Amino acid sequence: MSEPAAATVPSTRNQREQTVPVVTVESFYNSHAEKLQMKLEGPRVGFHRKIREPTINRPGLALAGFYTYFAEKRVQVFGAAENSYLKSLAPKVRLKRFRDLCAQKIPCIVVSRGFHLDPPLLAAAAEEKIAIFRTPMITMKFINAATIALEVDFSPTVTEFGSMVDILGIGVLIRGASGIGKSETALGLIERGYSLVADDVTRITSLEGRELMATAPDLTRNHMEVRGIGIINVALVFGIGSIRTEKRLDLVVTLEEWESVTEIDRVGMERESYEILGLKVPHVTIPVRPGRDIARLIEVAAMDQKLKGLGQNSAVDFNAKLLNLMEPKST
Repeated sequence: MSEPAAATVPSTRNQREQTVPVVTVESFYNSHAEKLQMKLEGPRVGFHRKIREPTINRPGLALAGFYTYFAEKRVQVFGAAENSYLKSLAPKVRLKRFRDLCAQKIPCIVVSRGFHLDPPLLAAAAEEKIAIFRTPMITMKFINAATIALEVDFSPTVTEFGSMVDILGIGVLIRGASGIGKSETALGLIERGYSLVADDVTRITSLEGRELMATAPDLTRNHMEVRGIGIINVALVFGIGSIRTEKRLDLVVTLEEWESVTEIDRVGMERESYEILGLKVPHVTIPVRPGRDIARLIEVAAMDQKLKGLGQNSAVDFNAKLLNLMEPKST
């Protein structure tokens, strides 16, 4: 049995724009304060500072005066050990050690377990424009949750010009030239009971280099543009079940004019992939011409991709049966 051929579809630079994540104390606090139970302690200062590494540091050695290999680019967390050590110091020594820490280029300080810093320490942090936050969470639980949140914030992101739909749990990105009918196709899929993730512009993030997660920009979320009608709110027209905030990308479908497609795969033995942020996603090209139900074809493509994920490849099975029929039978 012959193996399906694999091909990677190149992506042009003008179709996507990769962004370098910039995470500030303000964006970190606004995005994760509720989940991490963080509250601002003291004045609102230092929110412009950048968090330059997606992990957490406990500055116990720094408070003892050892700054060799100090991780100044990370969020600093004061747990029970750090707080107990500070309280064991004389007030003048405690203030000096804390001032030395704040003099470093640290982004911010988070005090866990609900501990409170002394007013002189809060004043010293305010002078250096260092934001202080307090959380009731246990130190290790906060570190684990904050690290996961920062990993997402630091994940590379690209913008793809296409519509994203969730079809039976398969995230499908519909791309193609302007005016080819991406939004109309997505609308047809929504009418069939599937969910819209993004219309026209889709933001895709690589999570730890393992999978791609797609979402819509904040401005266009829950909305889509239908030529001849205008902007519609999908959630209000079709119900809240017709939208999804984010979805993993499992399949890319490219719509092309019938005359532009030089070769059409009639069997499906040739496996194509579309590369995004270094990850290859299964890819299908569907020729478009009047009379073809593109929404139905994409629905079938998503179902077939779901079967392939379960280990069932219809093209390979058909090819095996065909080769078996062609083999000469011994008499």
